[in-house]
Amino acid sequence: MQAPKRYEHSNKSQKSYYPHNSMPVREAESHLLPQNHQSLNYVSSDDGSNQRNVHPHTSGQFCTLESSSAAAGYATHNSPSSLAFSPNSGSPLSQQECQSDNTYGSPLSVSCITEDPNDLKLKLRELETAMLGPDSDIVESFESTYPSHTSLDPEKWRQVMGIPRGDLKQMLIACARAVAENDIPVVEWLTSELRQMVSVSGEPIQRVGAYMLEGLVARLASTGSSIYKALRCKEPTSSELLSYMHVLYEVCPYFKFGYMSANGAIAEALKGENMVHIIDFQIAQGSQWVTLIQALAARPGGPPHVRITGIDDSVSAYARGGGLHIVGQRLSRLAQSCNVPFEFHAAAISGSDVELEHLGVQPGEALAVNFAFQLHHMPDESVSTRNHRDRLLRMVKSLSPKVVALVEQESNTNTAPFFPRFLETLDYYTAIFESLDVTLARENKERISVEQHCLARDIVNVIACEGAERVERHELFGKWRSRFTMAGFKPCPLSPLVNATIKTLLENYCEHYRLEERDGVLYLGWKNRALVVSCAWR
Repeated sequence: MQAPKRYEHSNKSQKSYYPHNSMPVREAESHLLPQNHQSLNYVSSDDGSNQRNVHPHTSGQFCTLESSSAAAGYATHNSPSSLAFSPNSGSPLSQQECQSDNTYGSPLSVSCITEDPNDLKLKLRELETAMLGPDSDIVESFESTYPSHTSLDPEKWRQVMGIPRGDLKQMLIACARAVAENDIPVVEWLTSELRQMVSVSGEPIQRVGAYMLEGLVARLASTGSSIYKALRCKEPTSSELLSYMHVLYEVCPYFKFGYMSANGAIAEALKGENMVHIIDFQIAQGSQWVTLIQALAARPGGPPHVRITGIDDSVSAYARGGGLHIVGQRLSRLAQSCNVPFEFHAAAISGSDVELEHLGVQPGEALAVNFAFQLHHMPDESVSTRNHRDRLLRMVKSLSPKVVALVEQESNTNTAPFFPRFLETLDYYTAIFESLDVTLARENKERISVEQHCLARDIVNVIACEGAERVERHELFGKWRSRFTMAGFKPCPLSPLVNATIKTLLENYCEHYRLEERDGVLYLGWKNRALVVSCAWR
């Protein structure tokens, strides 16, 4: 396979899934740090406030998200040399060597793995203490209440549950089912077993399992929302490195596919127009529009006057290191170098809060609207009585745009109950992680950071959060089609030129990527799993 060419310029982030921008993945500060970096542990105090305790990781080992520390007041022990914190004061209790080779340190553990890894009772007691507090009556009565569970050794219990030895996927599914049924003893045992099976540097299922387990832990500890808000895709410390989103953009075609197909639909719809206005509902770094501006500059008869309205929120502002004016300046310089008349209109507001007055639409403009990996963040009728998802579509339709481009993950996690949502997420992200394996070595710290910064945040949010706190709410194309149709839109099939361009793009990637066109809609997938869908409406 020919490796995709990497960017030579900026270390700024692209749109992210994690979106708020993931799949593009929203930029989120991770607790997965390489050697010599510092990790922040937030420990709850008695009054409910968060105290920040900083300790350096003195090894090159990586850790995963520290989900339960914010709620339960326990620090996660992920490196061979780390500090243990009191659940009440947050003060260091001791410094000890972990005895486990496990790359993934479970945030449920109160201390490092004990010298006897088969001491299941002690593990369960530690897990209970971490989740429920040291004074919990459940901890005191656990042994007497569930003697049959603790008396079984791990192998016999696995046989009782019908899970083949070493079957990580089935263990994860069994744990999620136990969480759904609130079967705490089974959850405790499975969590203890899973901690020994997952790894952020292992096979795809082990890596996905690490973050799926993190989501289950966060769901039990009710810390999923705080993790999602705290994690923002942080730029690498060296100016010589690409941003994590740029790495993801280069090593797999999902974002390129989405941006190129959307740009192709927009360029086709605006052909021959002299005044062009593009509204981007999550502009992030504005990188999507570089190639479109260059294409418009080469248009026969001269380029049109281009105006871009960039809608954004504070998460992308953090990733950029500043406000939307940075995007405007960058695109303005590019347009000037291409001799394209250009204006930039900044709308620093969350997409769900956008009203007509924020868009600055002017008479005589040919309007194009871009929803790239963003509309699934808008609350729908299952979350808000205002149903921002459909409200925005009706509002956009009232502007009579020439085209509306939609790019979304082909996944069903919006209204699905917890357990089927877990299964869908496990299947979806296993395919994503498998595709990353083709280009980035498993031991590659850059790959670990990419998955942690750009994908894990979404996984935890989908699994651990409910209601308004769950902002990663993907829908299948069939549901999007219904929403656009109800808003008054008609499908606008993508042109054969766009299809040919995407096919050429995929020649630079692994043969397991699949591109399929159905009724003018493009699907990009890995093997037999569709992952991203792109379509256009008018």
